[in-house]
Amino acid sequence: MLRRPTALLHLVALLCVTAVGIALVSQHVFDMMPCAWCVLQRLVFLVIAVVCWLGIWLSRASPLGLRLAAVLAAALSVCGVAAAWYQYTVASNLFSCDLTFADRFIAGSGLDAALPWLFGIYATCADARVALMGVEYSLWGMGLFVATGVLGVVALLVSLRETQGAA
Repeated sequence: MLRRPTALLHLVALLCVTAVGIALVSQHVFDMMPCAWCVLQRLVFLVIAVVCWLGIWLSRASPLGLRLAAVLAAALSVCGVAAAWYQYTVASNLFSCDLTFADRFIAGSGLDAALPWLFGIYATCADARVALMGVEYSLWGMGLFVATGVLGVVALLVSLRETQGAA
């Protein structure tokens, strides 16, 4: 099943949506309030999911849709790794995330005001430093971004191999 690029992209999208779901449960059930960098990572996960599903839909017309989605998913995953790494190494040691890139981007986009239950920034990065099973949330996010990036590259390679095999 996972030898098909569409299945791989579905898996990437589902992993991303699941990550955001877990973050929302953590926030709304366990009162773990997100910082700006947490919220930015939520946005990146959701964009990756949309890109994957859009690529699958576009692939009905051309295999280019799958390839483009796979490349974009991998590239966005690199952005997610960078955000998680920054949160872990720099932002979580700061007293405030105020005026960092993540804070300015989320506030400037209006997402925090439009969908506060999803994109609201309610904690500083130092306050949002929380561990799950002994591992900080930012590292869990980073690991998942690495996994989605690898799966995106694999989906691209499988798509290219299918095209070469058909020729």
